[in-house]
Amino acid sequence: MILVTGGTGLVGSHLLYQLTLKNKIIKATYRSNSDIEHVRSLFEYYSKISTKLFNKIKWIEADLNNLPKLEIAFEGVSHVYHCAAYISFDPSRNKKLRRINIKGTANIVNLCIINKIKKLCHVSSIATIGFDCEKINEENRWDGNKNKSEYSISKYGAEMEVWRGTQEGINSIVVNPGVIIGPGFSRSAYGVVYNMVKNKRRFHTKGKTGYIDVFDVVNSMIYLMNSKISNEKYILVNENLSYKKVNTIISNSMKIDNKSTYVSKFKLYFILFFDLLISKILRRERKLSKALCNTLTKNYNYSSDKIKKTMHEFEFTPIIESFEKSYQYYSQEKFSSK
Repeated sequence: MILVTGGTGLVGSHLLYQLTLKNKIIKATYRSNSDIEHVRSLFEYYSKISTKLFNKIKWIEADLNNLPKLEIAFEGVSHVYHCAAYISFDPSRNKKLRRINIKGTANIVNLCIINKIKKLCHVSSIATIGFDCEKINEENRWDGNKNKSEYSISKYGAEMEVWRGTQEGINSIVVNPGVIIGPGFSRSAYGVVYNMVKNKRRFHTKGKTGYIDVFDVVNSMIYLMNSKISNEKYILVNENLSYKKVNTIISNSMKIDNKSTYVSKFKLYFILFFDLLISKILRRERKLSKALCNTLTKNYNYSSDKIKKTMHEFEFTPIIESFEKSYQYYSQEKFSSK
């Protein structure tokens, strides 16, 4: 049996959809504050037999640090897709990031060892890849914690737990996706982005990074898990695009003008200060950090040669199509106004 952690997230929900098309019963974990109905809505969007597919999922409420519940989730499981993670760029959340992403992954790895799991697929991030060359690939080594966000540090620590597991006999695959695009939930980051673009609050920096369609991510994961490949990592990026280009693509998908205001590094740090001030006054989570500002102003070019050579007949989805599908879902989402 297959277990998917983080079943209500963007990757987890799309992975569940693909897996239910071919499997009988799948276990999926979710947190108490997650909304399973969002996943049901996504299934309804994709399929006319959504109820039949959705009912194949055996949902288990289990926090990554709740061992008794995780032990129940692992019963009868042979393969694990570890998608669950906590995302935040607020430096004050570093303890929570490490507790969920590092300690939580350590718990998953330990249970894989105890239960003699046949194979584990861990969803990491391009944030854990070093960037000391013009074209970034899997061989680029992590260059320490300097100028790194707490999120990237926690994801790197999670990867180290997976590699520890391989030394103890667990066959593992690590995927490092870029920015994942696809139909998701209006309260996600892209819901915020679409609202900003729609309200003509469009900004871009001179930076550049890698993007990939959500189905390309999950199909790569399934392919690698079903293969004999083990103890390898793969960057999952289809296109490297500037933030200005992405702004244009989003505007075009919404059929509105694509004018965007350039934000210099100096202005970005001013916004950072303002964000810090507002977060203290309103006691809300910060949206920016010094490390994130630094990332937004740099040009990163990621190589996907390894995964494309491995899946040589697979055709990746053009990012323009990914944004168009994402906006189509966003504009139709029943709960977008809630």
